[in-house]
Amino acid sequence: MFGSQAEVARAFQLDRAVVHNWVKTGYVPARWAGEVERVTQGRIGAVEVINEASAKNPVRVKSRPDHALFGMQESDPMTQYAPAKRIHSFHPPQRTLMGPGPTEIHPRVLITMRQAAIGYLDPVFVEMMEELKSLLRYVYQTRNPLTFPLSGPGSVGMEYCFVNLVAPGDKVIVCVNGVFGGRMLENVERMGGIPVVVSDEWGRPVDPQKVEDAFRKHKDAKLLAFVHAETSTGCQSDAKLLTQIAHKHGALVIVDAVTSLGGSPVKVDEWEIDAIYSASQKCLSCTPGLSPVSFSERVVEYVKKRKDKIHSWFMDMNLLLGYWNAGTRTYHHTAPTNSLFALHEALLLIREEGLENSWARHQRHHVALKAGLEAIGLQFLVEEKYQLPQMNAVLCPKGVDEAEVRKRLLDEFGLEIGAGLGPLKGKVWRFGLMGYSCRPDNVMLCLSALSSVLSDMGLPVHVGDAEAAAHGAYAQMHAKDAQRKKRAA
Repeated sequence: MFGSQAEVARAFQLDRAVVHNWVKTGYVPARWAGEVERVTQGRIGAVEVINEASAKNPVRVKSRPDHALFGMQESDPMTQYAPAKRIHSFHPPQRTLMGPGPTEIHPRVLITMRQAAIGYLDPVFVEMMEELKSLLRYVYQTRNPLTFPLSGPGSVGMEYCFVNLVAPGDKVIVCVNGVFGGRMLENVERMGGIPVVVSDEWGRPVDPQKVEDAFRKHKDAKLLAFVHAETSTGCQSDAKLLTQIAHKHGALVIVDAVTSLGGSPVKVDEWEIDAIYSASQKCLSCTPGLSPVSFSERVVEYVKKRKDKIHSWFMDMNLLLGYWNAGTRTYHHTAPTNSLFALHEALLLIREEGLENSWARHQRHHVALKAGLEAIGLQFLVEEKYQLPQMNAVLCPKGVDEAEVRKRLLDEFGLEIGAGLGPLKGKVWRFGLMGYSCRPDNVMLCLSALSSVLSDMGLPVHVGDAEAAAHGAYAQMHAKDAQRKKRAA
């Protein structure tokens, strides 16, 4: 396709001997695949190159009988600890991920993860960390210096906030309207805080008046904790208003933005949020295992003035300040370098798309999915004005085995959707439209597959109605966009 080896070497700016060795051995490294994607301007994806090469020339190892474990003799005393069966390399099946997370990972992010590992104190890595922090500030819409990714999932981000901000005996107002508000409550209790619970029905947003009343009753409350986008229900609360109420009463706020960051507006500086955490595997569409956090200067000073010792060495903010400082870094822990490469690329993709465009994309495909689901008689759990575009909780029709529907979608179409949690178990499906998974082809596959499964199970669903409704929604949005552009011209 690219001509002789000499022509390939010139096109890819490589030494001819390198190209000759690749061709001779049949080895296709990530760099080669990445160059093909670049030279063809994305017409040939890097993942396609690697998959095709792997299929044509799979990695071969010395064969051995199935009963022989990794070449060991049966008399070898170590064999007693070996697995009972022969284990092969793991290759996950191709899935379309439309559940509550993780999401599909962009091919550029996958390619970036395959790069060679480097030391976490390497000057090049340190420079990348600074870029990563600046990209996170963009996505969080903040100038907070202490904005960085924690090594751990969103639950670590949650615990990090509470372990640093809640001292034993501190009174904390906790808003619970779903599973993750309940986890906030659990954290307060484990830190020795005194929780004041503000409860709302699952599927309803946090009631600001209830929060106001709680502060009036508990004037010594130091913190307010709430979930901005409740993953278990697909419901969004008013983070700006709730923060204003807390500040009026002299309290700090901790905000869970695990599902909202990158998919719907999160404006840390404008809303004056004190402490906020998210996760890498949802709307950021990165590998799981990182938790981006951001803290105001007010929070940093608050933590520095604590007289007791933070109840976690790993998550002590005072120790991590030096690790993520722009100056000379101090050793704290071994950073997950390749995962941070991936997050850097994922955030760069959002910067290239434009944050507002990312928000608009999630809303656009939500509208189409919603139109299709409602066309076959399904109803949303959450009232329209509180619905999250990236997490759609839909009530299961009466008499339908919701688990069987999910199983058939996975087995027959390779499509994963989420189940209900807690009191919603067996009552709802959760359709995720997050990050790279938020695409029109996924919307159409989901609607087509779901219609087919429900029809096969005897529901009065006319196959094709959902797709037609979604196409109609897309057409209407396209026409409105064209009219807006015409008026603006």
